Amino acid sequence: MSEKNYEIEVLYSEEELEARISELGRQISEAYRGRSIHMICILKGGVFFMTELSKHIDESIPVTMDFMSVSSYGNDLQSSGVVKIIKDLDQSIAGRDVLVVEDIIDSGRTLHYLLHMLKDRQPASLALCTLLDKPSRREKEVKVDYTGFEIEDLFVLGYGLDYEQKYRNLPYIGAVKFI
Repeated sequence: MSEKNYEIEVLYSEEELEARISELGRQISEAYRGRSIHMICILKGGVFFMTELSKHIDESIPVTMDFMSVSSYGNDLQSSGVVKIIKDLDQSIAGRDVLVVEDIIDSGRTLHYLLHMLKDRQPASLALCTLLDKPSRREKEVKVDYTGFEIEDLFVLGYGLDYEQKYRNLPYIGAVKFI
C-alpha cells in the first residue's frame, strides 16, 4: 500500500467510539455484577479497545488482565488461515470468568481456534467482546457476546488496527479507499 494509492475516510469518530465503548461497559457490568472479570486482550490491536473498555466497567467489579498474541495475518491484507500463538497467557484461567477482547473479527478462523483452546483450560465462563465484527466474511462460526460495531467488508485502520504495524495510533477508525 503505497502512500499515493489510497486515502483513509473516517468510519467511526473518536466520539462515536467513546459512546459505544461506554455502552458496552455498562452491558458487561450488568452481566458480571457480583463476579470478577479476567479480561484477555488479543494483542496488538485489542489493547486500545480493552484499555478503554475496562475504564467503563463498574468499579465494584474486580477486573484482572492478561494478554495473548495470536496471528494469522502477518503483513498481508487477508488471513493466511494458519493460527500462530506468539505469546500465551501468563496466568491460569481455570475457574475464572473470562472475557476475551478483540479488535476485529473477520473470517472467524483465529477466534474459533483460540476460543476452543481457551475452553479446554476450564474457565468458569468464557465470553467474547469485539470492537468490530464483519459477519459477511465469516468462515468459522464464532459466538460474539458483545459487539461494538458490525461493519461491511472494508479494510479498516486506526484505534489499534493496523497495516504493516502502521496507523494503530489514529484516534478513530478509518476505512481505506484505494484510488
